[in-house]
Amino acid sequence: MREALIVLDAQQIYTDKESELYCRDAGKTIDNINSLTQQMTKRGQLVILVRHIHRVDGSDLGRLFDFTGVAEEDFNFKEGSKEVEFDKRLVRPSNALELRKNRYSAFAGTNLEDILRQNSIEKVIICGFMTNFCCESTARDALDRDFYVDFIIDATGTPGTDKLNQKQVRDVVSELLGSGFARILRTREILSQWKKA
Repeated sequence: MREALIVLDAQQIYTDKESELYCRDAGKTIDNINSLTQQMTKRGQLVILVRHIHRVDGSDLGRLFDFTGVAEEDFNFKEGSKEVEFDKRLVRPSNALELRKNRYSAFAGTNLEDILRQNSIEKVIICGFMTNFCCESTARDALDRDFYVDFIIDATGTPGTDKLNQKQVRDVVSELLGSGFARILRTREILSQWKKA
């Protein structure tokens, strides 16, 4: 089966300790992502690196950050800022594809589905940031587009919410996605499965 690893938003906004959206243990999350990337590359499978970036003037925001009903005057992920750059530790294979998005799902407004179809991909493997936003949205969207989905929970990161920390968010997302959207795996589990295949 042809597979693609989709690495979502492994950007400095989530991995820089000074960032308001810093994710605890981001270094470990990046390590897990790198392990997946390296093995996928060895297996001859497709790796797609996705970044979330908005135009400086905010003309491509849509309703993304004003879900409360009030338009946001300031916003993150501005083009040209340090925060949208890939984390410096991220493994970026020379043959990896890179995409830019401006919505939570990596399918929205991009040619991701076309790329997957052109490469005869049947399964997508989701990792990156944030667990409960772009990773979860992309996983749900992928299933609706008839791809098999593996969600590597410890290769995702989130700063959490006002009420839930990263572990709790990962647990909730695992429960919800695992009930009908994706296989939920840990990095060591999928690496072990690949080794046996």
